[in-house]
Amino acid sequence: MQWQWCSFNELSINQLYEILRVRQEVFTVEQDCPYQDADGKDQHAWHLICWDGDSENLQVKAYLRVVFPGEKYSEPSIGRVLTAESSRGTGLGKELIYRAVKQTQNEYPNKGIRISAQQYLDKFYGGFGFEQVSEPYQEDGIPHIEMLRPPK
Repeated sequence: MQWQWCSFNELSINQLYEILRVRQEVFTVEQDCPYQDADGKDQHAWHLICWDGDSENLQVKAYLRVVFPGEKYSEPSIGRVLTAESSRGTGLGKELIYRAVKQTQNEYPNKGIRISAQQYLDKFYGGFGFEQVSEPYQEDGIPHIEMLRPPK
C-alpha cells in the first residue's frame, strides 16, 4: 500500500475516477443515501489516499479530503472519510485520521480542524482530540454533529 497527499490538480484522471467510484460505492450505495457528492469542494481541498495495487490497477483502500480554510468553515475541514469495505477492521481508518490530522496541523499550524461527523462516530473522532461543538442535526437523512479539534 502507498499513501498520497495531493491537491486536486495533481490527481490523474484514472485516480480521480477511482476516488469518485469508491466514494459513490460507500456513501451512496452502501449507506443507501442519495446526495450530491460532486459539491465543488474537491478542487479546493487536499486529498489523502491510501492506494493498493500496481500502477495499472490502483484501488482506493482509504480516502479523505481536507477542504481549505474559508471554503466550508473558517478552519480546514476533514470530510468524505472512508475505508473500503475490504479494509475495514484493519486499523486503516485510524491510520488515515492520524495522518490527516498530522498533515493538516503542518499545513495550518495555527488553525483548528472542523468536521461534520456522523454522530455514532463521536468517540472515534474524540480519540483524535475532536470535541463536539453542536447539537445533533440531520444531513442527508443521517444524524451528524459538528466537531472541532483545537489548534495545538
